[in-house]
Amino acid sequence: MNIFLIIAGVLSGIVAILHLGCIYFGAPWYRFFGAGEQMALLSEQGSIKPTLITSGITFVLSMWSMYAFSAAGIIFKLPLTRLALILITFIYIARGIVGFLFVKSPQGRTPEFWIWSSIICLSLGVVHLIGLKQQWASL
Repeated sequence: MNIFLIIAGVLSGIVAILHLGCIYFGAPWYRFFGAGEQMALLSEQGSIKPTLITSGITFVLSMWSMYAFSAAGIIFKLPLTRLALILITFIYIARGIVGFLFVKSPQGRTPEFWIWSSIICLSLGVVHLIGLKQQWASL
């Protein structure tokens, strides 16, 4: 079992659960987590759009969690695990780096959102990268 991939899976799972919290608790959570005032307002108005977007993100993060657990050897082997982990790692790291470019022009979010989410994404990317490197030969 690969501890870095287990940690990666747990962290992606936690982030997925937090997104479910946004759906359940609505506008205050969208605001707190920096999703933007537009998402919060749509949630307050009863629009389905925030739920659909957040559900999609939750699904993706849940799948990423499962791929990390699969590569770590704690659940069944998923198809294309090596390719999936390469892409997941790349996306986390790229999102982390690119997010810092939006701090001065936050695009409807707060600068703090971009800073914190970028740090989180970079951290998740590095944990995935270490785990992927350690597990590479067995994938």
